[in-house]
Amino acid sequence: MADRLGIGIGWRPELDLSIARLPGVDWVEVVAENLHAPHLPESLLALKDRGMPVLPHAVSLSLGGAEPLDTARVEHLAELARALDAPLASDHVCFVRAGGLDSGHLMPLPRTREALDVLVDNVRLAQSIVDVPLALENIAALLEWPESELTEEQFLTELTERTGCLLIVDVANLYANARNVGTDPVAFLDGIPWERLAYVHMAGGVERDGVYHDTHAHPVLPEVLELLAELRRRTDPPGVLLERDDDYPTDSELAAELVALRTAVTL
Repeated sequence: MADRLGIGIGWRPELDLSIARLPGVDWVEVVAENLHAPHLPESLLALKDRGMPVLPHAVSLSLGGAEPLDTARVEHLAELARALDAPLASDHVCFVRAGGLDSGHLMPLPRTREALDVLVDNVRLAQSIVDVPLALENIAALLEWPESELTEEQFLTELTERTGCLLIVDVANLYANARNVGTDPVAFLDGIPWERLAYVHMAGGVERDGVYHDTHAHPVLPEVLELLAELRRRTDPPGVLLERDDDYPTDSELAAELVALRTAVTL
């Protein structure tokens, strides 16, 4: 299990002043591709100088892709982690590129032994480049590949066993997948190796035309908070992070959401 982080929020330029004055923010996570180590925003450096952990979170490594890993992207993540003195770095269990095309989205992997072997090899290569522990996150998916050989929790458990990586459990993604593809979030929570947990993601979404969209632009639903409480019955998460990427609310609304997260994991 990772070191204790507490309650955090995703740092975005639109929220930089809000984060600096919000009560109860223990740490922040940044999107790695949006930053460059030699030119970090002053407002972010000010948080770091206050002793607030800043963790880089990548979205483009495509660790599950069948093509050779783009090590320049991994080097960028590694450089940023060093510049931020980050205790760990992260990306997702997914692929984003194939055949020279970029999907613009985090795409789910087939849960087969062959796909797992590819992922394991790429994760090991990434770990050889990044100087800090690497954590990987479960994604929201609108489809499941046919002929799965493993459940998602089995797939992630074996990934951690073979690579030693940590896990980010995105509770909002568990809810989205339950709504859209019929997965069982409680079975997921029962099957995850909690000793490998780095931290937890939480975010809001909305249903449109019968499909639940993980928008990061709406308040966290009560049902997602209930899933976080279900997770808390199994483990005390080292950290819980609120993600907000659009339609940014007032400081008081953000503060209330952070309080709700803290309440959900406080027994």
